[in-house]
Amino acid sequence: MAQARTEFAAALNQIASEKGVEPSVVLEAIKAAAIAAYKKDLVLRNETVPEDFSDYSSKVDPVTGEITIFRGSDNVTPPGFARIAASIAKQVIMQKLNEAERSAILSEYENKVGSVISGAIQRQEGNTYFVDLGRAEGILPPSDQSRDEIYHQNQRLKFYIKEIREGGRGSEVVVSRTDPGLIKGLFTIEVPEIQSGNVEVKAIAREAGSRTKIAAISTQDGVDPVGSLVGQKGVRVQAVMSELGDEKIDIIQYSEDPARFIAAALSPAKDVIVRLDKESKVAKVIVPQNQLSLAIGKGGQNVRLAAKLTGWKIDIEGSGEPEIQAEAVSEEEAGTGERKEKPATAPTQATPVDDTQTTDLSAEETTAKEEARSKK
Repeated sequence: MAQARTEFAAALNQIASEKGVEPSVVLEAIKAAAIAAYKKDLVLRNETVPEDFSDYSSKVDPVTGEITIFRGSDNVTPPGFARIAASIAKQVIMQKLNEAERSAILSEYENKVGSVISGAIQRQEGNTYFVDLGRAEGILPPSDQSRDEIYHQNQRLKFYIKEIREGGRGSEVVVSRTDPGLIKGLFTIEVPEIQSGNVEVKAIAREAGSRTKIAAISTQDGVDPVGSLVGQKGVRVQAVMSELGDEKIDIIQYSEDPARFIAAALSPAKDVIVRLDKESKVAKVIVPQNQLSLAIGKGGQNVRLAAKLTGWKIDIEGSGEPEIQAEAVSEEEAGTGERKEKPATAPTQATPVDDTQTTDLSAEETTAKEEARSKK
């Protein structure tokens, strides 16, 4: 019998190893299960459960696996209780072990919140996808699914571990494909300069599935933050974009100067003039007319992302073409009192009329006509 109990204890130790928990956790589970089994044994034998049952305790020999029940300091273990406990408590023990395993896994993934991990789409329930993350199952809710992505079973993707939350099934690992943290995590994987701390990602603004703006700064002299993220021939940024499908990424250099930062954030627009109202945190931006559509972006996306990235409200207006403005000033200074308007769509094609040239041409036409009449 002692040999059987020893084998029983060894088997439980093996279970603990397989579940990835400490043997002490298994012993505590057995102790709790033994008390539950003892109470159930009393009921099966039609005996009254003592009112002071909460004072009952159990002890498990870690070497032999022998279970002893105590009422205070008195040993009240029924004869043959070890066999009864082994059969009755099996379900309770496994439940406790599963809870311990789940707790250990959740503790492991709590330390991974804010990082990027690979996973495979496992199944779909309604609009929610479940992701195989290895030791744990992740939840991909609709709000964290990219609108332009189609997910299918066994599809491998990278996910951002967003949080551990309490759900209907207990604690859940929530993952995301839309969080800006996914962008930062992907660049961290691809860019050694971020891993070493020589380049730091300062801000990210994202509209998942469409476009992202990311601002980076160098903490080491001689290191180009934008070039580090782009990589040679664009290899690093392309690797990130390939994970995101058709999502476009704008990489800009962060600046402590808000005006310079805002101007960079409005890329690809150029020749941007920024005036700041620091009290209301509003930036008035003036761009050349031919850059206005670039600054605003399709559906206002470019300026919207720039505002998210910088934290400033941005008002944009277009300026007149430089050629028109210069000509208007010169005419007014000449005292003509006239302002000649040119087509806004193609100002460079409009040319000023030379009055002298017009007069000379008229005189030549007149002379030619007189000579013709005299010959007749």
